Amino acid sequence: MGRDLSIITYGRMVPRCLEAAGKLAEEGIDAEVIDIRTLVPLDKACIIASVKKTGRAIIVHEACQTAGYGAEIAAVIADSEAFFHLDAPIRRVEGLDVPIPYNPGLEANVVPTLEKIIAAAGDLVH
Repeated sequence: MGRDLSIITYGRMVPRCLEAAGKLAEEGIDAEVIDIRTLVPLDKACIIASVKKTGRAIIVHEACQTAGYGAEIAAVIADSEAFFHLDAPIRRVEGLDVPIPYNPGLEANVVPTLEKIIAAAGDLVH
C-alpha cells in the first residue's frame, strides 16, 4: 500500500486522513497514511522510508501553519535522503493562522477538512 503518496498526520486528523485515503483509492490514487503518534520522539525513519517509496508527501494537522509542527516534519524530509526521491513539493494541509473557534461551524472552516485533504492529494499526484 502507498504507491502514489504519503500522508503524514497525527491525533484527530488520523481518521480524517484514513477516510481521505479511501476516497482517493476510489480515484485510483494509492495513499499511505502515516500516524506518527508522538511528536517527541518523532519516528523519522518511518516518515523517510514512506516518502522515499512514494515520492510525494502531504503533512496534515490541526495546528496553525505558522510555527506548526508540520514545518518540523517537512524539515525532516528536506534534510534527509527522502528529499532526492520527491517528485513534487512537500505539501502541508494545516489549520489557518487564527485561534481555533469554539463554534463547530466556524471550526470546520479553520481545521483541515476531508475535501481539503483530497484536493491537495489530487493536485500533488496529477
